[in-house]
Amino acid sequence: MKHWTYAAAAIGLVLGGMAAAAAPRGCTGPVSKIWLNLSIEQVRSSRGVITLTLYPDDQARFLAPKGALFVARVKARAGITRSCIYLPGPGTYALALYHDENGNGKVDRNAIGIPQEGFGFSNNPSVLISAPSLKSVRFSVARTGSNTGIRMKYP
Repeated sequence: MKHWTYAAAAIGLVLGGMAAAAAPRGCTGPVSKIWLNLSIEQVRSSRGVITLTLYPDDQARFLAPKGALFVARVKARAGITRSCIYLPGPGTYALALYHDENGNGKVDRNAIGIPQEGFGFSNNPSVLISAPSLKSVRFSVARTGSNTGIRMKYP
């Protein structure tokens, strides 16, 4: 009987280890069991940081002051910047990014409020005069290790 107990425990450890793979090195945000691999494409330079802002699926909080679930910063890399972000759990979210090339901690804007630094949103919506709607940037994550890509746009 002991052999069966030990064998079951060993199988549980092996299977448990396979099911609970570790997050990639350098994952950012509050640690959880769910993470998203992110490729940020068309990054103009390696100067500064890319600021990632994760929003819940809530119109009242999208792009609102203090509406984010969290804000993280990753070192910019020209071409493609890769990152990993922890998510609170499976669900629907929105991502907004900007390339803070001068490192001043804010989105620089012109006199009429248009960003003067690179920016991007999940689902890569067309952005002309105003910010995109939450509906156009929402994405769902059902399992850990999912992948998404965001293309930066520069003025």
